[in-house]
Amino acid sequence: MATVAVTDANFEEEVLKSDVPVIVDFWADWCGPCKMIAPHLEAISEELGDQVKIAKMDVDSNQQTPQALRVMSMPTLIAFKDGQPVAQKVGAGSKADLSSWISSAL
Repeated sequence: MATVAVTDANFEEEVLKSDVPVIVDFWADWCGPCKMIAPHLEAISEELGDQVKIAKMDVDSNQQTPQALRVMSMPTLIAFKDGQPVAQKVGAGSKADLSSWISSAL
């Protein structure tokens, strides 16, 4: 499963009502570390397939959801399970770091 783009408008449907756990990557175009982890998240998404949904939210275009979740730094990853945030990671990491964090969050 490839990563999916989420917006303020479809966040509830795509993330909160998802049948599978969701990792949301809050990113911005101007954020270098965000661009560094993007290929890692794509690869992890392919590896995990239907076990998890990896969603990306551009914080410049969608400000309501990041504000509500108190996202202050980019990149911020939040794991959601059954519509609830269960884990959060701020900052970039290697693919191994991200895989390990996602596994522990699920």
